[in-house]
Amino acid sequence: MPANDFFVSAPGKAILHGEHAVVHGKVALAVSLNLRTYLRLETTTTGKVCINLPNIDTFLCWNLTELKQLLPYSCAKGEEMKRLDPELVQRLREFVGVTNGNLDTCNMATLSFLYLYLSLFGSSELPSLTLSVWSELPTGAGLGSSAAYSVCLAAALLSARGAIPTPLKEWDHTGRWCQEDLELINSWAFQGEMIIHGNPSGVDNAVGTWGGMLRFLAGKIIPLSRVPLLRILLTNTKVPRSTKVLVARVKDKINKFPSIMTPVLDSVDAVSCTCEKVLSEMTSEPITGEHYNILEELIDINQHHLNVMGVGHPALDTLCRVTLTRGLHSKLTGAGGGGCGITLLRPETDSVVVQSTVQDLRDCGFDCWETSIGGPGVQQHAPLSVKEEVLEILNRY
Repeated sequence: MPANDFFVSAPGKAILHGEHAVVHGKVALAVSLNLRTYLRLETTTTGKVCINLPNIDTFLCWNLTELKQLLPYSCAKGEEMKRLDPELVQRLREFVGVTNGNLDTCNMATLSFLYLYLSLFGSSELPSLTLSVWSELPTGAGLGSSAAYSVCLAAALLSARGAIPTPLKEWDHTGRWCQEDLELINSWAFQGEMIIHGNPSGVDNAVGTWGGMLRFLAGKIIPLSRVPLLRILLTNTKVPRSTKVLVARVKDKINKFPSIMTPVLDSVDAVSCTCEKVLSEMTSEPITGEHYNILEELIDINQHHLNVMGVGHPALDTLCRVTLTRGLHSKLTGAGGGGCGITLLRPETDSVVVQSTVQDLRDCGFDCWETSIGGPGVQQHAPLSVKEEVLEILNRY
């Protein structure tokens, strides 16, 4: 790596349409959020590897000598290693002191980092590094925070190893990798996600890698080449939910009422496909109010579908009701049962309306941000292009 400091970021994700239907072979549309995870990698001469996680007030260091003891149990071949090494994972779990299967945020972040670090550098000399990672994304809210973290780790460590080039040119503020390098970043980020989640779909890390919008169908992930940047409100109801329980609930409904639920899933699929068509039109012709009218109608239809599927929640109903009084349209994003929702903002929506809506939602006890969807995936940054407040946090250690 040519510079001592390396800055990289990756976006979070939202599901625009197709929650739960994707499990049953239907189309889902996942979009990147302009809320990002930022990573700073500093090469050092301390003989240690350190990771700083300000979001969870954690700073950890390991001597290279103790990490090297784990290497005989790994057959790592650097960037050529494509499958998760269960033996190394188990050794790391014992090393970190996690053997009961219950991982908190700190343990998950630690395991994912150490696994990628040892796998990528295990066949060569282990370098002294300090990584600092800070995220604008809340954890555990279904917004892909762990995937954004894994993508940042993969991009930074692959670059540090020399497996992919540094894309940032001297005169650039940000740089993007080529398609082949993005595929390698994504494959390693997916391994990080497997350590954290066990059996992830791969959608979250793909969104973090490519950004924009992705079409997910029958296990195949297709990045859409061009999508419009859309303003949204992102609201976290702060109601905890279990994706596993909610997926099981939908499956039970389908088994109990197949003649009712199958057409609902077909309709959700049609909503996703119609939305994809409209967004494609918005990149190839002048955007009109009618485009936004259709997107708003699709949001309302999909939200009703999700309630029929049994994954709504009174907090999400409150979100939809509060925003509708301001003429705005909302739906849940992710597994449902609480969690987060998105509200579409039209270009002409007055800032006073936006600010009033945000305050209304905060008065309900929710967290709310104005942001956008459809932004870029993983990027390398020049230090001057990193937000000042983020840079201050990353430079704290």
